[in-house]
Amino acid sequence: MRDQDGERDGTREDGRNDTPHEQEPSPDPEPRHDPEPHRDHAPRHDREPQRDEAPRHDQEPRRGRPRSAAAERAILDAVIALLEAGEPLAGLSIERIARTAGVGKATIYRRWSGKEELFVDVVRDMEPDDPQISGTEGLADLRILLESLRTRGLAQRSSALLHNIFAQMKSHPKLWDEYFGTVIAPRRAAMLAAVRRAVAAGELRDDLDVELIDDLFVGPVLVRTVHRPEAPLPDDLVDRLMTALLQGLAPRRV
Repeated sequence: MRDQDGERDGTREDGRNDTPHEQEPSPDPEPRHDPEPHRDHAPRHDREPQRDEAPRHDQEPRRGRPRSAAAERAILDAVIALLEAGEPLAGLSIERIARTAGVGKATIYRRWSGKEELFVDVVRDMEPDDPQISGTEGLADLRILLESLRTRGLAQRSSALLHNIFAQMKSHPKLWDEYFGTVIAPRRAAMLAAVRRAVAAGELRDDLDVELIDDLFVGPVLVRTVHRPEAPLPDDLVDRLMTALLQGLAPRRV
């Protein structure tokens, strides 16, 4: 059976229930609030060959229809709207989110395996985008990554909702582990790779542990963004930090 948006509601005609992962893919519906949802009436040419029918080699492999960007945007906006209305993360259900977004639950499960993955993407959507780096430079890429850490700290300070979401995430280990594994860990890996490139290029000492060098650069920014929310995060913070570390902290001798 399908709901009014064209999504399967999980109930089969024989009375048994299907989980979202067992349902056959169906076209993504547009959100209900769209007055003129798009419907593709073009004939289907991507059906699977029958057992007694040889596959057609003049066609590209079946890829399925592209996901609806409007539906995905509506889902993310629905979670944000519910959180802004005071709903706690733990209290949000996929059914409630789907109803608010105007889509079927299957539309959500085709994109995210569960609430944890969805909530991580909501946080990503609210944070500044991850920066583009060369992937070949050392200190130059390191500076870009540190600046991104500073701007994310500013974003969290300026958004009470984002600050509240982070506070709730840390009290839910499964959700925080998902965020750490899919967001924080890749960012840390990118930072370590930049440090290694800087060492290889002779821009940093090669007699120190790479992770220690990384901590020396990242630590001061994290202290100001996480542990000292009252501390300033000026535009020139990263440049001053890198200059101080590269020149050393020992007093200069005349």
